[in-house]
Amino acid sequence: MTFAAIAAALPTTARTTVTGLPFPLIASGKVREIFDLGDALLLTATDRLSAFDVILPDGIPGKGIILTQMSLWWFEQTCGLIANHLLPDQPGEFARRGITDLDLQLRSMIVRKLKPLPIECVARGYLIGSGWSSYQKTGRVCGTALPAGLRQADRLAQPIFTPTTKAPKGEHDTPIDDAQGAATIGAALYEKVKATSLALYQFGHDRARAAGMILADTKFEFGTDAAGNLILIDEVLTPDSSRYWPADSYAPGRSPPSYDKQFVRDHLLALRWDQQPPAPRLPGEVIARTQEKYLAALKNLLG
Repeated sequence: MTFAAIAAALPTTARTTVTGLPFPLIASGKVREIFDLGDALLLTATDRLSAFDVILPDGIPGKGIILTQMSLWWFEQTCGLIANHLLPDQPGEFARRGITDLDLQLRSMIVRKLKPLPIECVARGYLIGSGWSSYQKTGRVCGTALPAGLRQADRLAQPIFTPTTKAPKGEHDTPIDDAQGAATIGAALYEKVKATSLALYQFGHDRARAAGMILADTKFEFGTDAAGNLILIDEVLTPDSSRYWPADSYAPGRSPPSYDKQFVRDHLLALRWDQQPPAPRLPGEVIARTQEKYLAALKNLLG
């Protein structure tokens, strides 16, 4: 779809729940609902928003549509690097299962049933976020030693792979090093996951740079099929799984402005909220500005 068509289809109110479907709900995450279609899965991105691992009471209208459409665009761009979980004819799959709600179609993907790997695959090209915090304390990020004297948001000489565990709902993921990752999923598969993550990051970074954005870091998820083939799953290179910065205002030494929900995090930090449920309500201006940031990232990529 074109950016104009996606923007025109966005709802005016947030869709934070998905009800009325004749399919079993098998999982409900911070943002997504997963339904069992028998031979496949329906992954639906709601407009829910989480911060500091807490779901906020206010969603961002159309956020799930924006994230899904961006993922679909990136899946198409990266299919030459690795296979992904999408069933090939998405409109046909929706029609075959009687899913006619356009809003639901735009925020959903019908995907293969695969076995997810038990690690989050994070690739970083810039020193920011938890990586910057770790570097300040130890000079390392997930076991990778970095040169002394780096500044916040500095570009790294080479992108690094910094995986984490997949924590249970309500808990925080834990960084792991190469040895721990190899022990978790096996050395051969771990090396393939690492190489693929770094290749995907570099591809995404280069495409984003051409669109006027910097892809600072990102998280990938992978699964395997019955034959053990590695498959890219979940969402990919969205503002919820990635950190994008405007290239024209990037400067190391500070935390650059971003296209993700950092705007919401900064608002919540200013409130001195204890980061425990229940989360405070978001003002209308914060909701509108956050939607603008997600839309701007999509527009930059799609044109």
